[in-house]
Amino acid sequence: MLQRFKIKPHSHRVKPNYSSPNHHLRFSTFELVKDLRPHQSPSQELNYYNHLLKICLQECKKIQSRQLLDQMPETLSFSLKTAKTIHAQSLKLRISSDGNLGNKILDLYAKCGHTDYAKKTFLLLQRRDALSWNSIMKMKSCEGLFKDILEDFVSMWSCGVVGNQFSFAIGLSACAKLIDIRLGKQVHCALTKLGFESDAYCEGALIDMYAKCGCLNFAKRIFDNAVDPDKVSWTAMISGFAQVGLINEAMEVFEQMQKAGHMPDNVVFVTVLSTCVGQGRLVDAYRLFSQMHNPNVVAWNVMISGHVKGGNEVEAIKLFKNMVNAGIKPTRSTLGSVLRAIAAAANLEYGLQVHCFALKQGLYSNVYAGSSLVNMYAKCQKMEAAKAVFDDLEEKNNVLCNALIGGYAQNGHAREVLQLFMDMKISGFQPDEYTYTSLLSACSCLKNIDRGRQLHSVIIKSEFGVNLYVQNALVDMYAKCRALLNARRLFEQIRNRDNVSWNAIIVGYVQEEEEVEAFSMFCRMISEGIAPDEVSLASILSATANLKDLCKGMQIHSLLLKYGLENALYAGSSLVDMYCKCGVVETASILFSSMPEKGVVCVNALISGHAQFSLVKAANIFKQMLFDELKPSEVTFATLLEACSDNADLYFGRQIHCFILKAGLPFNDEFLVVSLLGMYMSAQRNTDATILFSELPHPRSTVLWTVLISGSSQNGFCEDALFWYQEMRFHNTMPDQATFASVIRACSILSSLEDGKKIHSLIFHIGYDKDELTGSALVDMYAKCGDVKSSAQVFREMSSKKDVISWNSMIVGYAKNGYAENALKVFDEMRRENIKPDEVTFLGVLSACSHGGLVSEGREVYGSMIKHYGVRPRADHLACMVDLLGRWGFLGEAEEFIDGMEFEADSMIWATYVSACRLHGDEARGQRAAAKLIELEPRDPSPYVLLSNMHAASGNWDGVKLVRKQMTEKGVKKVPGSSKIAVDGS
Repeated sequence: MLQRFKIKPHSHRVKPNYSSPNHHLRFSTFELVKDLRPHQSPSQELNYYNHLLKICLQECKKIQSRQLLDQMPETLSFSLKTAKTIHAQSLKLRISSDGNLGNKILDLYAKCGHTDYAKKTFLLLQRRDALSWNSIMKMKSCEGLFKDILEDFVSMWSCGVVGNQFSFAIGLSACAKLIDIRLGKQVHCALTKLGFESDAYCEGALIDMYAKCGCLNFAKRIFDNAVDPDKVSWTAMISGFAQVGLINEAMEVFEQMQKAGHMPDNVVFVTVLSTCVGQGRLVDAYRLFSQMHNPNVVAWNVMISGHVKGGNEVEAIKLFKNMVNAGIKPTRSTLGSVLRAIAAAANLEYGLQVHCFALKQGLYSNVYAGSSLVNMYAKCQKMEAAKAVFDDLEEKNNVLCNALIGGYAQNGHAREVLQLFMDMKISGFQPDEYTYTSLLSACSCLKNIDRGRQLHSVIIKSEFGVNLYVQNALVDMYAKCRALLNARRLFEQIRNRDNVSWNAIIVGYVQEEEEVEAFSMFCRMISEGIAPDEVSLASILSATANLKDLCKGMQIHSLLLKYGLENALYAGSSLVDMYCKCGVVETASILFSSMPEKGVVCVNALISGHAQFSLVKAANIFKQMLFDELKPSEVTFATLLEACSDNADLYFGRQIHCFILKAGLPFNDEFLVVSLLGMYMSAQRNTDATILFSELPHPRSTVLWTVLISGSSQNGFCEDALFWYQEMRFHNTMPDQATFASVIRACSILSSLEDGKKIHSLIFHIGYDKDELTGSALVDMYAKCGDVKSSAQVFREMSSKKDVISWNSMIVGYAKNGYAENALKVFDEMRRENIKPDEVTFLGVLSACSHGGLVSEGREVYGSMIKHYGVRPRADHLACMVDLLGRWGFLGEAEEFIDGMEFEADSMIWATYVSACRLHGDEARGQRAAAKLIELEPRDPSPYVLLSNMHAASGNWDGVKLVRKQMTEKGVKKVPGSSKIAVDGS
């Protein structure tokens, strides 16, 4: 474009083109005002001309001297009015296009940024010289129209105006901004021919242009050849080294500048400061900043924003305080930076002070400041205040709307996010990638996969379907909504995956307890060259903790050491948690003590680890937590309350309950209340649990009712469990699977078939009859109530039987009701379905064999239990085998079986053998077994009664008298039995 430049010695004056529309515009303007021209003498007119010119020059100087950008709108508004007044007065005198005044009016319009007025004034000028072209080009430079500047530069030459050193400096600056080295070199050639190369302005512009275009050798050559480089040249050279990361070279030039006798001004200092901050060298930046005598607002802003970006929020806030104390008026940029620091530190108190300061300084109504305030209140969990700031602002843009939507999403107000989005859509708000990430986060929080899929469809239709942030949010949404297949499919479609992409899918697998797949993805991530970050390492540590796999956990620990994340708050907490869950509490304690920063999550993990073994140690950690002024969370209290389940620890549990009340923690926190109820129920303090429950506000959730019903059932208060269930229904609270399982269990214990049937009808009506947990409870209830037919029917109708509990319920039900062959058939079917039997399964099958006389089958099942399935027999399995052998006459084999046990037989085994001896009249074996049983349980009347009955059956009445005498002497009394039946449902 600049190859057409030719230097011709002709006049700078341009002949007017009378055929141009601009000329007609000028002529018609003059026609309109010609009658208004006052009759003045030439000397008066000259004085008036000089007076207007003087005012114009003064106003231009005012604008140029203003350094505070946030004062510009008010200043420019006043200056623009002045420019219009001067222009109007000059029009009356028909001198607006004459000489310096026309140029200065143009320059004033340009400095005020009024493009239309400046262009019109420029076109109306009778003589467009270098000054007028410079004004237009500088105005476009401020507006960032760098291509237009170069076009104007060519037009200037085409019109015969060569320009001055300032014209070339502006042109070179445009080339630098566009990083156009080709055009820059052409301009360099032109100014060399004109002899401007040694001019200070052109030297600085050349150095800056070559530096910004990455040609540091050219820049350095020009700089070294300069006789006496000015501050602009020094600054350009420093900036050139800085922008390519050569911070040491930049600092060296900076020092040379000072040695050369040039005192760095604020521009130089700000350039070096920006470089240091950009490189993360905050210490060097602080040292330079302290050397500045009167740092301006830009320098303060660089320091504050640099510390915020570097994660040093406390220092950023301190700098802001010092800035205000120094009398420097903050700008919108300052406000945005310090509010980000306050948001990161969640310092609401200081945030309120800055908000008041913004109101006083008149910086509040700006959208930029408003969005920073909204973000600050959101991070401080004050969404009502954030919404109030949003509503007060008249001007709203996408940044502000996204700040509010994102705030609601971060604070878990998912429903508000979706509602706010719908309201904004009606107002014409156009969502972008940040909006969609917040909306998808809300869907994740609500587990609302249907709404998430709708958003996914909208995203596909828009241009944001390929945006990485949105793709990551989609993977996260599907993973958290338990649609891992969809999440994985989307994950595989992402081309440029980052750490967030991998973290989303890994966390999804860990949360769904698919630890093997999580480990697979973690290894794949590393193999693809993606270094794990704190989130991925913490997530995979959670997986190892779930598996209690200490070996893998130690391997991940080594990775944390490799990447320097061992003491990071989030990863360090997960590491402590992993060692605690793997039972290596001492190692967890050592790691905890070495952490520089200890969060509540980390302390909770350590308390949980110690609570498994020693409540005293857990309590001491809790006391230290309070001493360190760490605020306990609901998880802290829940962990301690869970450890107080024993009656001996109830006193400490009550203390925790009192602490919660004193702290003013509300009972609308369901998690905390469930822990308190659970503690009292586990300690069998049903009355205390009932009192606590009665203090809870209405409506009470299904979970709270279920805790009360389940606890009553487990503690043997089954009538109470049925009562609470009826109260729950009376208060129109709908039971869930856990509720039904608990109340059905109560019916089983009470053998209350009628109540069980009524509850079954509601289960069928709601649709929980296909649920495996509820179905298993119904199978067990019908079997225990003797209705084996209904039990088997429920079992057959269950759509899913993947859990061993369902099969156990049916096997045990058949066994206890004497259907041995049916129990074995179910056991065989279970093995064909690849359901691995457990201890309860084998106990049921052995019991069935015992009741059905299937001795050989029982021996085979017992053998496969140990050899094939690796299940170690418990005392009840051994007692069952003794019963099987003894009941069907194999007393000798049963005795040998007892003698061959790995451990001493307990009272249950000997009682079983005594019953078998009595059944078959083997008095000798029975007496030996009874003696052993009496030795183990001297206060239990059962062995005495069994031995007495055995003597009576054989006619040994002397033996009967002897046993009764022993009972009298030892004070052992037989407790009479009792039975209970329900008549007419009562």
